[in-house]
Amino acid sequence: MAFTYFFRDQHTLEHVVEQVTHAFSGSSRIRVWDAGCAMGPEPYSLAMLFAERMGQFAFRNLHFDATDVDGSQLFGEIIARGVYDDDVIGRIPQPIRDKYFRKADAPGKWEIHERLRARVRFHRHDLLSLAPVGDEYALVVCKNVLLHFQPAERVDVLRMYHRVLLPGGFLAMEQTQKLPEELTPLFEHVVGDAQLYRKRARPDTPS
Repeated sequence: MAFTYFFRDQHTLEHVVEQVTHAFSGSSRIRVWDAGCAMGPEPYSLAMLFAERMGQFAFRNLHFDATDVDGSQLFGEIIARGVYDDDVIGRIPQPIRDKYFRKADAPGKWEIHERLRARVRFHRHDLLSLAPVGDEYALVVCKNVLLHFQPAERVDVLRMYHRVLLPGGFLAMEQTQKLPEELTPLFEHVVGDAQLYRKRARPDTPS
C-alpha cells in the first residue's frame, strides 16, 4: 500500500466528477469503487469534488467502496478516523480544506468532516482474486495499482471492472496506464487528456 496526498492528479479527478454527475444526474443511488485507495486521500478527494458539484442533498445518493490489499492496522485506523498530517493535505485548495476539514486534537493533524466519512466504506481486498466488492457501479477508479500486475492480470482485472459497471459507467486509470488493445471494444475513451473511459452499451466482443 502506498502513501499519497490529497488532490493528486486533480485534472483527472475533475473530469471524472464532471462526466459522472452529468451521466447519472437524478439517480437515487450512485456507487463508486476506488480500488487501491492507499490511506484514503483519493476517495476523500473525489468525495469533496462530488460534494462541491452535487450539492448537499444529491450528495447523499453517493456511496463509495474504497479498497486496498494492505493488511496493517494503519489502513483501518487512519481511514476510519479520517485524520491526516499537514503535509498530506497540503495540496487541497484552502476554501475546500476549510469547508471539509477541522483541526484535530493532535498538533499538525486535520480531521475530515463526518459528512464525507459517512459516504465512504473501506474494505481490505485483493484485486487478483477477481471477486468484486459490489456491482452496478457508476464509476470505478483504479490508479497506481495496475502497473504492479502482469499484462494478463491487468486484462483480467479490467474485465472484472467492465462486468460490475452499469451501462454507460466510467473507468478512470492512471495517466501513464493505457487501456490494453484487446479491451478497446468494451470501452470508449471519453476525454483526450485523461485516461477516462466509458463502458460501451454494445461491446463488439464479449466481456
